[in-house]
Amino acid sequence: MDIVRSPISTLNHIYEISGVEVGQHFYWQIGGFQVHAQVLITSWVVIAVLLGSATIAVRDPQTIPTGGQNFVEYILEFFRDLTRTQIGEEEYGPWVPFIGTLFLFIFVSNWSGALLPWGIIKLPHGELAAPTNDINTTVALALLTSVAYFYAGLAKKGLGYFGKYIKPTPILLPINILEDFTKPLSLSFRLSGNILADELVVAVPVSPVPSVVPIPVMFLGLFTSGIQALIFATLAAAYIGESMEGHH
Repeated sequence: MDIVRSPISTLNHIYEISGVEVGQHFYWQIGGFQVHAQVLITSWVVIAVLLGSATIAVRDPQTIPTGGQNFVEYILEFFRDLTRTQIGEEEYGPWVPFIGTLFLFIFVSNWSGALLPWGIIKLPHGELAAPTNDINTTVALALLTSVAYFYAGLAKKGLGYFGKYIKPTPILLPINILEDFTKPLSLSFRLSGNILADELVVAVPVSPVPSVVPIPVMFLGLFTSGIQALIFATLAAAYIGESMEGHH
């Protein structure tokens, strides 16, 4: 009897383990859907900061820019240069808002995790953190990028865009298809993994000596957060440029 029960018991244990989640999460039930409330709350805060800053910056534009308008125009020029470099002089214009929005959302989200005291807000389950340390957010951003570069390629080349999958030889068809799946995977896991690792790097040394370590470690986190936003936006623009030009 023990011999019979042993495999069944093992299967039961495996089933129980499969239901285990990493950490606790706070969910909302909206209609028939269960949504991740922690990510929505922090994402709304980031969006509100971006919209509020943009509204204040452009409410009274001047012909000769001063103060905050100078700063906004400098950021816009940075986005133009980034997009132009990756997509090309002739095609970059319509893609500046998309690349700029990606960069700003990721940048402010990353910095919110490093600067805002999310921990003082108590939730029934889990805790608030940067939206980009959650894989759901980064996958959504990566899928938006995928939709953008497919749209860019199809808009310019029509159905001829799919001819790239059999170039330079039809033998490479499976590899070329696989490449389009690995792009969003690499974008999403790179961003989420780096931001989550950065928060852990801050949390571990800060816990024993909270009054000494935080400032230099937080500066490191701010630097890496900016770098991750730049990498994501640069790769997104490069993928869009590649889809319009074909394989290099």
